[in-house]
Amino acid sequence: MTLIKKLVLVALVASAGVSANAVYSVPSASAAVVLQQGAVNGDVWDVQYRLRTLGYYEPSIDGKYGPITAAAVRNFQTNYGLNVDGIVGANTWDALRKFSVNQAEMDILAKVIYSEARGESFEGQVAVGAVVMNRLKSSQFANTIQGIVFEQGAFTAVSDGQYNLTPDSTAYKAAMEAVKGWDPTGGALYYFNPRTATSNWIWSRPQTVQIGNHIFAK
Repeated sequence: MTLIKKLVLVALVASAGVSANAVYSVPSASAAVVLQQGAVNGDVWDVQYRLRTLGYYEPSIDGKYGPITAAAVRNFQTNYGLNVDGIVGANTWDALRKFSVNQAEMDILAKVIYSEARGESFEGQVAVGAVVMNRLKSSQFANTIQGIVFEQGAFTAVSDGQYNLTPDSTAYKAAMEAVKGWDPTGGALYYFNPRTATSNWIWSRPQTVQIGNHIFAK
């Protein structure tokens, strides 16, 4: 990532009330970067982390694209209907970003879960994470975790500053389960507390389930 890009990202996220350090640490993952055996860089680290969140990669994350990483990529490509070549090109990058998270995004997801649902059951916390992941897969929302979470007014905890609380281990476990595909909400894109919600629009959305204090809806 160039210095100019870093400065732009820092400025954008600072306006949303997020630490500049959180942005600076996000590994670059440009679709133009093609990864194959022999590559050694931060983008490989990113891919390995994403594959681990989905259960495809178990060894230590070392940023080295060897045969084990290539095999994990092939398994991912097979299960997601991609060309199976063990190479991370544009299409594989797109799928990884759509169905997984890197470490910086995992931190964001855990922070949202903790700040929005720390008083809920574990299932209720996973449900909030699932809504974020469902939005990531939907064409109705931004195509990055950052874009979804920091959309103006999307999450109360971001607006009122609770997002800056430090998430606990349960929030991280809930985030991991949501990334792996556990969706207690039945595909919900929204949730709200019926005791405090005043928006007629949110009440008009088709409801899927209530978990704890939140009603989930599409």
